[in-house]
Amino acid sequence: MPRMFGTDGVRGLANRDLTARLALDLGDAAVRVLGGSGTKDDRPEGRRRALVGRDTRVSGDFLASALSAGMSAGGFDVIDAGIIPTPGVAFLTSVLNVEMGAVISASHNPMPDNGIKFFARGGFKLPDTKEDEIEALLGQDWERPTGAGVGRVSHDVATATNLYIDHLVDAIAPIGPGKAQPKPLKGLKIVADCANGAASAVAPAALRRAGAEVVVINASPDGYNINKNAGSTHPEQLQAMVKASDAVMGVAFDGDADRCLAVDENGTMVNGDQIMGILARAKKRAGKLNHDTLVVTVMSNLGLKLALADMGIATVQTAVGDRYVLEEMLRGDYSIGGEQSGHVINREFATTGDGTLTALALCNEVVSSGRSLRQLAADFPQLPQQLVNVPNVDKTAAAGNAAVQAAVERESKLLGDTGRVLLRPSGTEPLVRVMAEAGTQAQADEVCARLAAVVAEELAL
Repeated sequence: MPRMFGTDGVRGLANRDLTARLALDLGDAAVRVLGGSGTKDDRPEGRRRALVGRDTRVSGDFLASALSAGMSAGGFDVIDAGIIPTPGVAFLTSVLNVEMGAVISASHNPMPDNGIKFFARGGFKLPDTKEDEIEALLGQDWERPTGAGVGRVSHDVATATNLYIDHLVDAIAPIGPGKAQPKPLKGLKIVADCANGAASAVAPAALRRAGAEVVVINASPDGYNINKNAGSTHPEQLQAMVKASDAVMGVAFDGDADRCLAVDENGTMVNGDQIMGILARAKKRAGKLNHDTLVVTVMSNLGLKLALADMGIATVQTAVGDRYVLEEMLRGDYSIGGEQSGHVINREFATTGDGTLTALALCNEVVSSGRSLRQLAADFPQLPQQLVNVPNVDKTAAAGNAAVQAAVERESKLLGDTGRVLLRPSGTEPLVRVMAEAGTQAQADEVCARLAAVVAEELAL
């Protein structure tokens, strides 16, 4: 039976796969797994607390209510932070010293979907083992508290949002004793595409407080338009607006604002690999790039790694998923890492990918370097890449099939040091993703097509 928890929490079609009953049961189980001892250490009056936030999907209303009900019925006082980015919940879980945080969001997925993911004390995503413990307890009866032992649900959206915005701006513009907030982005004109999602509540305000002139698009959420032809998955509006408004750059967030992609002054996309390269080099220059290393996933472009190597920056590679990036960052004490999709973890200020923080840091580097985003991104050229999804195959057999592995070895030798191939089984579907990078797009297409044909023939169901 497949795990209920995927690479980023529990997701599904809201009110069919992800129901109010399931949200209630998840809250009920989570308090038992993440509730700690319940002793009176630093908890107000010995109470245990949880924090809940959500994105702008209409289904977030009933799911947040149900999740909070499960937690409060289990004896937790719940702080409902309302609409706030996923990294905002992670940050608040840490600074408010609560037992756990939870986010109602399906990130970049379309509106009918929704999801629930948890953060442990300190604001860190849960390891697989903890998620498995929660899943194992779903629906099980236990001796729940009664009377004064049950929890309360309080709503403090303004305080939560302001604390988070303060944190974001302070990351690039710390306030000295008795001084006013610096404006490091003064004079920078930027377009921000908020995807009609959680970024709408914080990103424009944070950028403006840092001094930027901000043209805002897709920041009018109505419960139904999150990610709809907007944000990091649909950057066409952003590209057009940057050119039309004579802005020097643009940034695009996804629905829960844990990722950020960018656009230069010509409307050309700047992906997560290039953003990571720019920020890693800036940290190295400031003496803050631990071990002169950037953590990336197997999907990061070989061009990034080659460019960084020339700059004296090493790369460490992980499986796809920002939780695996963070695990490696903690293990090796690295300071920055992320994914090509725009998840960037800046461990100096965050415990998870934070799109608004990434946007602020990227803007700050544009200003402080005196170079345009186009010039900065050009230092991290991307090798031509092709990706093909091969459906209806036995994805578990890819690693052990002799013919498939021989084809991988053959194509890898053909490319040598100028490219690479990668097979990655899908986490949720019966398909294998085949990726090839090469010196030219034509070569990448040819290698990918040959390898995909072998996978389809050898692993067909």
